[in-house]
Amino acid sequence: MANPEISVIIPSYNEEGNVHVLYEKLSSILTNSKVSNYEILYVNDGSKDDSLLKIKELTEKDASVKYIHFSRNFGHQNALRAGLDHAKGDAVISLDADLQHPPELIPTLIEHWKAGYKVVYTKRKDTNDLSFFKRLSSRLFYKLVNYLSETKLEEGTADFRLLDRSVVEALKNFKENNLFYRGIIPGLGFKQIGVEYIPNERFSGSTKYTFSKMVRFALTGITSSSAKPLYFSIYLGAFLALCSFLYGLYAIYISIFTNMAVTGWTSLIASILFIGGIQLIMLGIVGIYLGKLFSESKNRPHYIIEEKN
Repeated sequence: MANPEISVIIPSYNEEGNVHVLYEKLSSILTNSKVSNYEILYVNDGSKDDSLLKIKELTEKDASVKYIHFSRNFGHQNALRAGLDHAKGDAVISLDADLQHPPELIPTLIEHWKAGYKVVYTKRKDTNDLSFFKRLSSRLFYKLVNYLSETKLEEGTADFRLLDRSVVEALKNFKENNLFYRGIIPGLGFKQIGVEYIPNERFSGSTKYTFSKMVRFALTGITSSSAKPLYFSIYLGAFLALCSFLYGLYAIYISIFTNMAVTGWTSLIASILFIGGIQLIMLGIVGIYLGKLFSESKNRPHYIIEEKN
C-alpha cells in the first residue's frame, strides 16, 4: 500500500475549547509522520456550545477536515458508530476530543498497523494523580465486566484505538442499539496488540461522564456482552430459597423442642427486607434485558445527521 489513507474520528460533545487545539496537534503530528493522505472527522454529538462553529472554521481552511453534526445528543458509542460508518481511510483511529488521549501516540499506532496488526488498542496507565474514587471505580468496572461477560477486557482499555479497514467493515455488521465497542472488538479476532499511555490533563471544559453516566455505561457494558447476570439471578434466588428453607427448619425446631422461641418481629422484618431488596435487584436486571429487547424491536435509527460536509 503505497500511500494509505488515515482517518481520525473525534466524537465531540460541548468541546468548543478543544476543537482548534486538537486539530493543530493532529495535523502537525500527521505531517511530521509523513502521513500525507488523511482526513480528520469530527462527529459533533448534538453539542449545545459553539463546537460546530469552531469545526466549520477548520473546514474553511483545510479540506481534510470533515464533520458530521447530529440533530441531538445520541451518545459516545453512536458517535463512534457514525464515524466508522463514514470514515474512508485504510486505517481508522478514534480518540476523544478533550486531549486526554495523547495524539503523540498516533505514529506508534500506525507503525504497529504497518507491521501487520489489524487492531492497535491503548491501555491507560494510571498515575498517582488519579483520584482514589476514579481508580477504585475503574478497577471495579473491569472486574465486573470480566466476571459477568464472555469477553475479557484488559484494565485501562479505552476507545482510543486504530482499526484496519477490514475490522471497520466487520463492525458495520453489528446493528444493535446498545453498542459497547470495548466489549465487541476484543471478540472479533484479528491480530491485536495493546499500547500503554499516560493520559493528559483535560485541556478545556469539564468531563461529560457523571457518576450516573458511568454506572449506566457499566451496566451497558455488562449486559451487552453476556446473559450471565440472568443466570446469576437464578443462582442467587436458589441460594436464598435454600437459606429460607433452613431457617424455617430452625424456627420449627426452636418452637417445638425449646423454650427459646423468638419474640417480636425483628428477625421477620429483617428477612423480608433482605429478600425483598434482592428481588428488586433481580427484577431490575431482568428489566434491563427486556428494555434492550424493546429498544431493538422498534428498529429506530442509531443517530440522525442534521448536517455534514
